[in-house]
Amino acid sequence: MKFLVSGKVKDLYDVGDGTLLFKFSDRVSAYDVKFNENIPQKGKVLCKFAEFWFNKLPVPNHFVKRLSDTEIIVKKMQMLPIECIVRGYFYGSLVNRWKKGEITLPENTDTTLAAKLLEPLFDPTTKSEHDIPVTESKALNMNLVTEEQYRWLEKTSVDIYKKMSALADNAGFILADLKLEFGILDGQITLGDSIGPDEYRLWPKNSYHVGKTQEAYDKQILRDWLTEHGYQKQFENARDAGKEPVAPEIPKEIILKMTERYVAAYEKLSGRIL
Repeated sequence: MKFLVSGKVKDLYDVGDGTLLFKFSDRVSAYDVKFNENIPQKGKVLCKFAEFWFNKLPVPNHFVKRLSDTEIIVKKMQMLPIECIVRGYFYGSLVNRWKKGEITLPENTDTTLAAKLLEPLFDPTTKSEHDIPVTESKALNMNLVTEEQYRWLEKTSVDIYKKMSALADNAGFILADLKLEFGILDGQITLGDSIGPDEYRLWPKNSYHVGKTQEAYDKQILRDWLTEHGYQKQFENARDAGKEPVAPEIPKEIILKMTERYVAAYEKLSGRIL
């Protein structure tokens, strides 16, 4: 087995038989900054969530089997250079982009913070160190995908979001948005990478209120703390100056909260004990 690369949260190995091993870690990143502190149980949650969602979703995917509490085997495929984001609520970066006039929403859209959108919005980005939102025309001009592939990705991503939203709703959660990745396997577009609380926003239904910052059961916990203490702006200023942002120390209470909520999200959604 050959080590390939160490990503933000998982390490990849070539098994040598047309498959890869994903080893999930407890590492955490936010705003494209890697932190020194680990989030206990995070790798285990991400690994088991990947198995859960790949087995639940009625679309072709690259999942083969779970090898351990932190490892899965997946089929090799050629990843498409586009991240398929579906937004169901007016939240996150969508808010600032709308305020800046960078994105147009349907006329009757409620633009109160955390309001539900009229329909799920397909809002893809480039797949790079710092992702850039793209429209259909821009994605085609950049040769990220073909027109046929874009239409398939849009419909399939929205369908997956609706399926996952229904399952989350039954478990007492709201799935606010979702990031998916796809590749080509045996000539067919196939769902890949992994799916878990690093790839979506998950809110408890019993504390949901339009117009307010929502209680997060995902990585937004860390993002909110960083924004509240001015670190997000510091990161942006560092990059503008051509410097690498310096990660602050994550407080113990934030680490504990993330562990508790990651575990709770998995157990409530899957119906299994971690």
